[in-house]
Amino acid sequence: MATTYQHIAQNKHRTWMLVLLFPIVFALLTALVLGGVMFFGGFTQPQTAPMVINGQVLSSTQVALIQAAITATGVAVICWILACIWMAFSYFSGDKLLLNSADAIPVTRQDQPEIYRLVENLCMSRRLPLPRIYIMDDESLNAFATGRDPEHASVALTKGIVKKLERAELEGVVAHELSHIENRDIRLMLITVAGISFFTFAGELCFRLGLSSSRGNRRSGAFLLILLGLVCWGYGLVFAPLIRLAMSRQREYLADATGALMTRNPAALASALRKISSDSRVEALDKRASMAAMCIENPLAKQNLFSWMTGLMATHPPIAKRIAALEEMDRGF
Repeated sequence: MATTYQHIAQNKHRTWMLVLLFPIVFALLTALVLGGVMFFGGFTQPQTAPMVINGQVLSSTQVALIQAAITATGVAVICWILACIWMAFSYFSGDKLLLNSADAIPVTRQDQPEIYRLVENLCMSRRLPLPRIYIMDDESLNAFATGRDPEHASVALTKGIVKKLERAELEGVVAHELSHIENRDIRLMLITVAGISFFTFAGELCFRLGLSSSRGNRRSGAFLLILLGLVCWGYGLVFAPLIRLAMSRQREYLADATGALMTRNPAALASALRKISSDSRVEALDKRASMAAMCIENPLAKQNLFSWMTGLMATHPPIAKRIAALEEMDRGF
């Protein structure tokens, strides 16, 4: 297993890789599919006058190819700009969007003094800034951390995990999430989830616009919008290898180990994981499959097609193996 410093360096590299590749691949894929459909589907404008380049009259096929290429290039530029804007927005404000999606409510020191003291003591032991603390109104047991760096991080806990875990167990869970913050996993996960959310939202928007336009006279435009929606959804198949590469399963083992070292109590975190595994579903996240990889354990009622397609469930190691690793670690203390 890589050291903490190597893991942090890898996370930084993978984050920038995703930031650079996501808009480029999305734009190129959209342009390729749209240009191909326009050319082979006969959506180009009929040639009204001969087109001459370097003294040579182009055939109708060559003209159609040029028209498709020009249109596809224009669409690619627009898609690239939109994707870049979304990535920038996600970097600076994506954590708030994710917390709102999870129905997480911020709490103050006056609201939850014990939780604040617990988090504060752990942060002091690792010289970490105190993150913002949120509570999800759900009786299940789960938690996640998000943010772009340790100075702008948040930890969200369900009501159930606060009420049902012993203090030492809850301390282990919080230490696990603080480890994700320290290891910069949160920034990588934030960019990854934001990328998934972008093409999911864009695909749904294009589908709706295409279906509404199909009722009018703009049949060709409606077809292209629906096609663009399919491209956005299909982008998951292209983006999935990057997700699997970026969201290494080892990050959970490393966060478990770092959290256990932070509390000097691996057995408590193992006990917490055992309890969490019996009731980890968070209802607010049932329709937010892209956020599953951020949680300490799978928060979804069941694995759906989207989570299978993107390989998100593969980013969580089997909880039995995580517990076994912690128990082995406990024997070494």
